[in-house]
Amino acid sequence: MKPRKLLVAGVFMLLGLTAFAQDYSKAEVAVFYSYARFSPSHTYIPNSFSLNGGGGSIDYNLTKYFGLMGEFAGYGSNTQHFSIPSGTLLCPQGCSGNVQGNLFTYQFGPQIGLRIGKFRPFAHLLLGGAHSNGSANIYKQVGNPSAPRPSNDAFALSFGGGLDILVNHSGSIAFRPADVNYLWTNFNLNSHQSGQSNFKYNAGIVFNF
Repeated sequence: MKPRKLLVAGVFMLLGLTAFAQDYSKAEVAVFYSYARFSPSHTYIPNSFSLNGGGGSIDYNLTKYFGLMGEFAGYGSNTQHFSIPSGTLLCPQGCSGNVQGNLFTYQFGPQIGLRIGKFRPFAHLLLGGAHSNGSANIYKQVGNPSAPRPSNDAFALSFGGGLDILVNHSGSIAFRPADVNYLWTNFNLNSHQSGQSNFKYNAGIVFNF
């Protein structure tokens, strides 16, 4: 093959590789509103309640379909009524009151996605931790010094998926109408370990790089 033909072939190969490399974004940064329906699963606070907050995430794509994701979310303080029966170490005479508690989650894991025109459905599995001062605030109000102090931190797991929709021609910005997840946490109160099955919904804007 003549040098000129080799050069032309090389240029077309490079253009093809460049087009392939640009077929997906290497990093996706999302900023979102988040709603969580938290279920304490505890006799002291038996009823589930709503939490509102927000957060952000980053997804680093290793391939067109697979990436590694980190997500951080926080929810504002929420006041709930608690009632502790008599005969417990935490409150031997029985007691009740109102307590405030917040919630923060930080999770990491794999994410898979498909790119179908301007639509990108995705799914992920995230592992990490959660932090809340709710149990500690109950302890501060009524805690017996001899009772074990509850932990503010717990293991957290979530899995689910959603949809991104590109909103500009370059594909650098997408709207995320829904990211729906099952969120499991494992908070305890006074050595009472109990997993909580919760619901989480995110919606926001995604920036593709």
